Amino acid sequence: MPPSRLYFLRHGLADRSAWDGADFERPLTPQGKMRMQAEASALATIKLHLDGILTSPLRRAYQTAEIVAQALQIPMQVDARLAPLSDIESLDGILGDWPQANALMLIGHEPGISLTIGALIGGGRVVCKKGALARVDLYQHAPPRGELVWLLPAKVLAGTWSEDD
Repeated sequence: MPPSRLYFLRHGLADRSAWDGADFERPLTPQGKMRMQAEASALATIKLHLDGILTSPLRRAYQTAEIVAQALQIPMQVDARLAPLSDIESLDGILGDWPQANALMLIGHEPGISLTIGALIGGGRVVCKKGALARVDLYQHAPPRGELVWLLPAKVLAGTWSEDD
């Protein structure tokens, strides 16, 4: 049976204006790396009990995955279907590759993450800003359907959120 818990993490801050190379190679900014390290430290205290971390091959997502995998001491794997994840069928294929897993983290891009979460939960508008983490618990596996349990903005995970935000 495929995983029951999915964590969707949008890659960290990667500035378009300061990058003139190919989008595939656009990296996290120095600030994006620092914020993601703070988020990864927080994730290590939450104890997500992940069986795997899957990432898009795009550089900014890969760098995000490296930071998180190191903090959680969990191996990561590149999956081209996350570049970008765009439909339930692709997600179903990814989940089918992990029949023994209970919980997976998928690291990718917008609008794919938000659209996929929206489709998983039967509709609705979801917005995952850079560095945001969403948890979806699946109640059906074929096709995958689930419930959005929570969506944490990057500022909450990094410990920089205030009521003024």
